[in-house]
Amino acid sequence: MKKLSKLLLVLSFALSISSSAFAVTVASWGGAYTESQKLGYGDPTAKKLGVPINWVDYSGGLSEIKAQKEAGKITWDIIDVFAMDTITGCDEGLFVEFDFDKDFPAAPDGTKASKDFFAPMPSKCAVGNILYSWNYAYNTKNVSGTPKTIKDFFDTKKFPGKRAIYKSALTNLEIALAADGIKPGKGGKKIYKALNTEKGVNRAMDKIKALCTDPNGGCVFWSAGAQPPELLVSGEVVMATGWNGRFFNAEIGEGAPIKQVWDGQGLDYEYFVLVKGGPNEADAKKALAMMTSTEGLAGSAKYIAYAPWRKSSLKVMAAGEPWYKDGKTNMVPQMPTAPANTKNYFLVDPLFWADNGTELGEKWEAMKAGL
Repeated sequence: MKKLSKLLLVLSFALSISSSAFAVTVASWGGAYTESQKLGYGDPTAKKLGVPINWVDYSGGLSEIKAQKEAGKITWDIIDVFAMDTITGCDEGLFVEFDFDKDFPAAPDGTKASKDFFAPMPSKCAVGNILYSWNYAYNTKNVSGTPKTIKDFFDTKKFPGKRAIYKSALTNLEIALAADGIKPGKGGKKIYKALNTEKGVNRAMDKIKALCTDPNGGCVFWSAGAQPPELLVSGEVVMATGWNGRFFNAEIGEGAPIKQVWDGQGLDYEYFVLVKGGPNEADAKKALAMMTSTEGLAGSAKYIAYAPWRKSSLKVMAAGEPWYKDGKTNMVPQMPTAPANTKNYFLVDPLFWADNGTELGEKWEAMKAGL
């Protein structure tokens, strides 16, 4: 009888653990990015909640989660997604809608979550994760002088040599207009106002074309994030646009002679969504709130040079500098959202590119073909 009682006690305990600590599954992009999420806020959240958090890789888009829903076998609780996916998924009822100030904790000073976000959310189903930068860098050994502005990227007289730019129109048109004298305005509104006109698009295209055909310049088009630092280090180009995290890794991690210039940068973003009807929706909601808290998001910046969506996270980082995992690198100056780096920037507009991407892409490719 005693053995039976002990067995029942063990089974009861096991059932309680399995029901309350069923793992939360997060789908993200893999590599160093997911590692920064896991170490920065995933593992600490799992420890605090007593709920395992499993990370799985996916290739983006909504096809996989739609297939899971159609099969009646949803296996993901949280997904790291682009802005347009939050809008589409929210409209289609795939994701949970949030009350931001109710579902997410305030900043340490009491500022409500919605006021602590760096920028508004694209949908009620999105909560900001990180911001990264499309900016440019130069090889300090191959450039005479110090480039400081986006205009310098296009100044081949002062800084001769080839430039590496992204293969597609995305962000190239924006930086071209910023370099041509259009002040971005709040979030880049003035730039996108210009790009909504044929005159503005032609102005941007002509700016890029002039750079690429300049005997003192020239363009090399990159398609993968690892290429811009490699092109700079090899000396094939003297300047390159790229993602700030890649430049950071080359400069700090590998000691490459690379320096970033934050003027005219384009801020892009990643969001989390909570899957409606996920296998562990209740615990996932708690985990998401904790992971995207001020302290949680600051944690990821110990491992990668992407900026936390919470403005208050920078204060936590500043107080704990040197913040990077190497114990010697200050991370606030490396953050795209740092005050010193956001004096002249634009927010990449997903709605603009969703509406105009195909048409502008065709015009862009025609321009490239004529170089």
